[in-house]
Amino acid sequence: MKRTSLCVAVLGAALSLTVAGCSNISNPSVIADAPQNVIFFLGDGMGMTTMTAARIYAVGEDGDLTMDTLPETAFVKTFSNDAQVTDSAPSMSAYMTGVKMNNEVISMTSDTQAIDPGTDANGNKLVNNCGSKNGSSTPTLLELAKVKGLATGVVTTTRVTHATPAATYSHICHRDLENDIAAAAVPGGNGYNSALGSTGLDVLMGGGRQFFTPFQNGGKRSDGRDLIAEMKAKNYAYASNATEFNAIDGTKTDRLLGLFTSSHMSYDLDRDPAKEPSLADMTTKAMDVLSKNSKGYFLMVEGGRIDHALHETTAKKALQDTLAFDNAIKAAIAKARISDPDLKNTLIVVTADHDHTLVLNGYAKRTGKTAAGNPGVLGVVKNYVTGAVEKDLDGAPYSIIGFGTGENRTQGNRSSMASLDENTTSANTYHQEAVVRVAAGSETHGGTDVFLGAIGKGSETFLGTIDNTKVFGLVKTAAGL
Repeated sequence: MKRTSLCVAVLGAALSLTVAGCSNISNPSVIADAPQNVIFFLGDGMGMTTMTAARIYAVGEDGDLTMDTLPETAFVKTFSNDAQVTDSAPSMSAYMTGVKMNNEVISMTSDTQAIDPGTDANGNKLVNNCGSKNGSSTPTLLELAKVKGLATGVVTTTRVTHATPAATYSHICHRDLENDIAAAAVPGGNGYNSALGSTGLDVLMGGGRQFFTPFQNGGKRSDGRDLIAEMKAKNYAYASNATEFNAIDGTKTDRLLGLFTSSHMSYDLDRDPAKEPSLADMTTKAMDVLSKNSKGYFLMVEGGRIDHALHETTAKKALQDTLAFDNAIKAAIAKARISDPDLKNTLIVVTADHDHTLVLNGYAKRTGKTAAGNPGVLGVVKNYVTGAVEKDLDGAPYSIIGFGTGENRTQGNRSSMASLDENTTSANTYHQEAVVRVAAGSETHGGTDVFLGAIGKGSETFLGTIDNTKVFGLVKTAAGL
């Protein structure tokens, strides 16, 4: 942490300190030469156990992911205004605004109530029931960056209207109002978020085309608007697939809209590179576009489908998406160092919005990384001395990875699972067993603190155990917003 120097005057043999003009001597909020560029990475649902499992999956127990090498680290509390266990809307909003809000609320004041959407004429629950006196908007880091004249971008593997990306550029009482959230991104259009200035976001990439497309054309907009056409009219280059994306030269593009799927983008394990770009490729292209602004940029990058795979209790998909997220971090750091070798003008923050209930069971022997012929952490628990498959009290094997809640729980004695083997537990679509049985896809978030790592200018201020709302202030100060 840097502080302004004390002014020292020497009078004869005596020393006297003068504080005139040195009012910020011990003010920790004053950091000289604030970074021009901020990249905020958010691994949705990426709790610390998921990070550990992903590390073993990718590089073995003694290896390191890029996240593991970040020099400054902290733990972050994630509870929301009304819940011990948060959902993504208030947790990301806390990072972006510094305000605690209720579950399902997007970047609004703490008194805002989440009111369920109504049903439109097409049967979709997308009608805004928020009301005119239900809270007010709170400024986001991205909006503050726009005020300062920085370029801004949002990249995600979810729908661009999903809770995490939405919290950066929109304000609404309920996260499911994705038609309204999409409209907030269209400069000059009805429902546009004027806090984004006259030009709006410079980059917006991910899935969610259905909320930009009229119902009659296969989308979910009941107002007949074609938001893609509207954004093209505002000089956005547009890509709907990997071929179109690859044809765009980011260094020669002022604005970029990429909507690669109707809903969320594919899990990285299932992704067809000929149809959908990787998160790393989207990140570096976004940096190309944003770097054209000499004042700098604010870029948010979300590995959003980590969360969805965990809700499914399909651990292999979650770990692969965590690895894809880590590869995006690695690519961004390498690209930033090309023009800023020591990251003197770049702050990179990596964190998660909340935990999940994934656990590592038993006293498993070390497995090493997952590879052909070795399921690694996706296998069953084997004794660390003998290597024999461990059994529970019912005489059945059990997997290293399990969940606190999930759809796959044996009803009754687990002896029926006596034949469980690693071919089963390491399959792409295997749903790991859970302690508490819930509906398919409804594994819950967890309330445990999450990891934060940082590198670059101002990163030394991220330390200790901090509330998610404090992260907003630390980024704001470091970036001089």
